[in-house]
Amino acid sequence: MLREQAAETLPNSTIVEHFPSNSAGKPLRHADTASSEYHLYASQLHTPSSDTWFPFCSRLDWEVARWAKLRGPGSTSLTELLRIEGLQDALGLSFRTADELNKKIDSLPSRPHFRREEVVIAGEAFELYYRDVIKCIRALNGDPEFAKHLIFAPERHYADPDKMTRTYFDMHTGKWWWNTQKAVELNTPGATIVPVIISSDKTQVTLFGNKSAYPIYMTIGNLSKEIRRKPSRGGHVLLGYLPTTRLVHITNKAARRRTLANLFHSCVRRILHPLKQAGQSGLAMVSGDGVWRRCHPIFATFVGDYPEQVLVAGTKYGDCPKCPVPHDALGDYDEDDEYELRSMENSLDALATLADGADAFVKACKAAGIKPIQQPFWEELPYVNIYQAMTPDILHQMYQGVMKHVIAWVTSACSAAEIDARCRRFPPNHGIRIFQKGISTLSRVTGREHAQMCQLLLGLVLDVCLPNSLSSATLVRAIRALLDFLYLAQYPVHTESTLEHLRDALRRFHDSKHIFVELGIREQFNIPKLHALIHYFLSIQLFGTTDNYNTEYTERLHIDLAKDAYRATNHKDEYPQMTAWLERREKVLRHAKYIEWSLARQVRTQPAPEPPSTTQESRPPPTQTCQNTPGLHMAKHPTLRAVPLAAVRQDYGALFFADAFARFIVQFNNPQFSPQQVEDASGDIFLPFQTLPVYHKIKFLHADVSRLDGASFTSPDAVHVRPKKSDKRGRPVPSLFDTVLVNLGSGKEVGISGYRVAQVRVVFTLPPRVTQLLFPRRLPPQHLAYVEWFTPFTSSPEPNSRLFKISRSLRDGDRLASIIPVLQIRRSVHLYPKWGPTVPREWTSSTVLDEATVFYVNPFLDRHSYMTQV
Repeated sequence: MLREQAAETLPNSTIVEHFPSNSAGKPLRHADTASSEYHLYASQLHTPSSDTWFPFCSRLDWEVARWAKLRGPGSTSLTELLRIEGLQDALGLSFRTADELNKKIDSLPSRPHFRREEVVIAGEAFELYYRDVIKCIRALNGDPEFAKHLIFAPERHYADPDKMTRTYFDMHTGKWWWNTQKAVELNTPGATIVPVIISSDKTQVTLFGNKSAYPIYMTIGNLSKEIRRKPSRGGHVLLGYLPTTRLVHITNKAARRRTLANLFHSCVRRILHPLKQAGQSGLAMVSGDGVWRRCHPIFATFVGDYPEQVLVAGTKYGDCPKCPVPHDALGDYDEDDEYELRSMENSLDALATLADGADAFVKACKAAGIKPIQQPFWEELPYVNIYQAMTPDILHQMYQGVMKHVIAWVTSACSAAEIDARCRRFPPNHGIRIFQKGISTLSRVTGREHAQMCQLLLGLVLDVCLPNSLSSATLVRAIRALLDFLYLAQYPVHTESTLEHLRDALRRFHDSKHIFVELGIREQFNIPKLHALIHYFLSIQLFGTTDNYNTEYTERLHIDLAKDAYRATNHKDEYPQMTAWLERREKVLRHAKYIEWSLARQVRTQPAPEPPSTTQESRPPPTQTCQNTPGLHMAKHPTLRAVPLAAVRQDYGALFFADAFARFIVQFNNPQFSPQQVEDASGDIFLPFQTLPVYHKIKFLHADVSRLDGASFTSPDAVHVRPKKSDKRGRPVPSLFDTVLVNLGSGKEVGISGYRVAQVRVVFTLPPRVTQLLFPRRLPPQHLAYVEWFTPFTSSPEPNSRLFKISRSLRDGDRLASIIPVLQIRRSVHLYPKWGPTVPREWTSSTVLDEATVFYVNPFLDRHSYMTQV
């Protein structure tokens, strides 16, 4: 398999080529102490050296204050709570009202304060709340929590010693940082590049009504993406709130759009103006480990959805903001005729004609393919190519864009009734959402819901009956190609090999997209978000993988920094209240880190207690490790401690449990026996028990196939194994017996060779007494599973869907079953049933594994599944 070979090129370590100049990222000097930032914080706090909790009087006082500001009620409710007679004295609190608490928090050192300015556009003034961008960069660069995660110089990474296979992951492995470092070094050697990543997006802050906020965020590329993609780590800073006016007083729509664009650029130019001088000359900045460097903050990428990209680039809506492709050619794909990026030089020349008069300015901008915007914010920023800075966006371009369109096309082609019927009948899985009401009637579908649909999308079109007797083969190929692109684009590490597979997936989709024209669904494919896929390859090579710049992260920030902030106000003149609320929240979070550091410092200064002497008798027994399946977790105690064997057969469906367990006993005790010898000897085995402790769940945490730089991303997974039951209201709850991928002994981390699919019926352990009787010479694995097998994988997948087809393994009409160690279970696996032209209506989600006879293995369950099941 070619994709398997490409996946195997994803390295766990790389050959690093450092930037040729030793002065890149070179320190200027070191501070006196490695934790100087926290010492500076303590000096600003004016805290007595022995008082960890200052300005609070005790740990309880601080914990209540932190809860009140991060999790607690509103100010009025908090004051009412504190005024309960005896409460404040009983807890020993140093504040009696919310206002007193706010004053105490306001006394803490803080990140940069918000400032308010008025921006006048078209004779009207608008409020702009923003922070000093340089101080925000200093705050991120100087945070001691980020010190070990900062990167100061570009590198080239290769997957092979011959340096033939380039590898991309974090931003510093891309070509942009390397090329920019070269340009800066020509003028000012010894520079440390600080890639500034900006994101903006207007968002609703009320469930009803039209109240909105327009936050603009910033982070820096020096932080590893492991920090930046987790908003809870604090790697992003809210730079400000842009005006949200719609300028309804301007009746001419064209004039209104121009004025809105000028207002946006005027505000952002005001916020980012300090980057002009700082990017050229550099500024001395200290990192969290106390090292000073001459840093050049340079605007690197803009992260936003399509309307934001058009607004930033100054292009017409409906055109590509990155390249000059004609609108009528957006749906075309020709590898030999890929459009280059728009010319930054031409755009700057056109903008320079502003002084020549309005007519000349408009004419020059039109010739350059941009709108006549007065002084766009990026015009004077050094080392910036705004068209290069527009990055892919998985959330809005793929899930909320291309995939949204394709799901609608599929529903139209296959009929909503058939699609909804199939959606309701997929087998359950921990990572799968069963759409019990179908998908055709859903409204306001979120990106998360589109991602859940994509897990099932290919299964929806298998063998489907199309109008006009058209074959579904071409439709299946088109959907498979687009899903391949979607999942490949989200790889956390890319090599030139995987990028070629990404390109091949796009090529295959364009080769098959004509099916939607034949079905009468589309006449053309001139969709900007579909065209944008052609730019993914260059962006990954320039700025690293797509998880460096995904609007999904800032969408999460909207909740904390816009919606929650608005809810904390009285909804009148809200921005001063929102900014004050955010500053206090940041102060509490920062003070919490300081206290954590202070307590840890006190522990380090105390002498360590002498370890107790250990004898052979007092040592705990060796822990059984999961050698076959890293990340496998079992509950400490069984779900049910004593399930009768009759219930194991009847309720759990383990019909041949006794025979399978007897064979396991013989085979484990006599590994040299042949299958026939095992079968003969198993007839003499007597099971000395009538009940079993059973488990109803197996948990997994799957690490990425490539774990460069200690990447900690994991995919949660679980296998459910339980009989039917009733809920608290007496309603029946169907049984769950999930399917899994079993390692037969030769399975590798990538690929399906050496694996086989099985359905788990029972997960159990043996009482110690039984273990000693049945296994006198060596102990068996602690956790065992009764599984029913599916047929082995074929040598090649089905050609159109590229899925492996399997069915039940039968012997004389009965399902083939075995007892296996739970350690052999690699992960859960999801199956698409073979529906036929129309899905049998008697099938249900809980019975389809028993009703259907043929299945396809679904690789789109999650990223780990896609990367390994090739």
